[in-house]
Order: sequence, then C-alpha cells, then structure tokens
Amino acid sequence: MDAAGQLAEALAHLRGTRPLVLAIPRGAVPMAALVAQKLQGDLDLVLVRKLHAPGAPEFAIGAVDEAGWVYLAPHASAVGATAAYVAEEKAAQMQELRRRRQLYTPGRSAPDVAGRTVIVVDDGLATGATMVAALHAVRQRGPAKLVCAVPVASEESVKLVRQHADEVVCPNVPRRFSAVGQFYRTFPQLEDEEVIRLLHS
Repeated sequence: MDAAGQLAEALAHLRGTRPLVLAIPRGAVPMAALVAQKLQGDLDLVLVRKLHAPGAPEFAIGAVDEAGWVYLAPHASAVGATAAYVAEEKAAQMQELRRRRQLYTPGRSAPDVAGRTVIVVDDGLATGATMVAALHAVRQRGPAKLVCAVPVASEESVKLVRQHADEVVCPNVPRRFSAVGQFYRTFPQLEDEEVIRLLHS
C-alpha cells in the first residue's frame, strides 16, 4: 500500500477537518480506506462509470454519474462514438451504477456531503474522465471544500480535473504516462465482496 501511504502523507494538512473520503470503486477503495483512517475521516463511495470507446473497453471516451450526467471527452467522436453509441453505452453503465448502489449501500443513497471537506480518491488518472464525473456529482451536493486525490496521473488529466476541484493532490505526475497500472508493482482487480468488507470494517 505504498501508493496509499504516499497519498495519505500528501493529504496530512487535512487531518483534523474530519474529511469525508469518497472512493471511486472498485480499485480505489482500499486506498481511500487507509486515507480515511490516517486523516481520522469517514469512508464512503462516489459511484461513477467510465464510458468505453467502441471496440476498446479500456479506453475512456467519458464517464457518467448516478444522476445521469455525462462528461464526454473531446476525442469521443474521433474514435467513432456516435450519439447513438454514447446513449447505448450510458444506459449500460447506468444499469451497473444502480446494481452497485443496491449492493454496496443497500437502503440508502449517496452520502450527505453538504458543508464538509470531501476528498475524492482514485488509484490514478489516465484521461481524467471518471474523476470529472465524480467531482461533478459531489459538487452538486454542496461540499465546503472538494479535493481530488490520486497517487499518480498524466499531466493532461491533472490540468483537466483542476477545473472541477478546489484542490488537486497528486504526488506523482510523470512525463511519460501510458496507463495507471504501469506505476504499480501489482494492480489486482477488486471484487464486490472486498468493497463491501472495507466499507463495513
């Protein structure tokens, strides 16, 4: 958990504010859990989903939040994402968002962020699309301060998310960036059960 430790250290100035630490599941949940523990904050989730490029599921053309708000990247049309394709992909990801909300936090909706310092955590930013959707979703609910926190990101994605957050904390912004996974010794895929366990531990 070296990345999580680095991130918690970079966020140390927010200790004492009882921050609400919101993870983008699934990969960021263990990292956010450690950050919340170190900062004496609360852990919860912000649910957003990447919109995948046609024929390239690992490449994001944008993202959608639980309310159905869509961030569409400037390159979306250039990679073949027509309006019809985007609508279809949005519908599929909205269905997954509903499934995850019911599974992860049954009986309740998104957490109350009004008036709080909120830290949105992900394991890294490639395009930044998912984080933009997450920050937008949280901003609509009135936080006192909105912080984007990731251990590693591309230069372009940091520039993008700065427009949507009050503060961006990212200890590593390498000049050569191809994928988030290249900066981790291990980059395992988390299962739903692990997310639920961390939320209730």
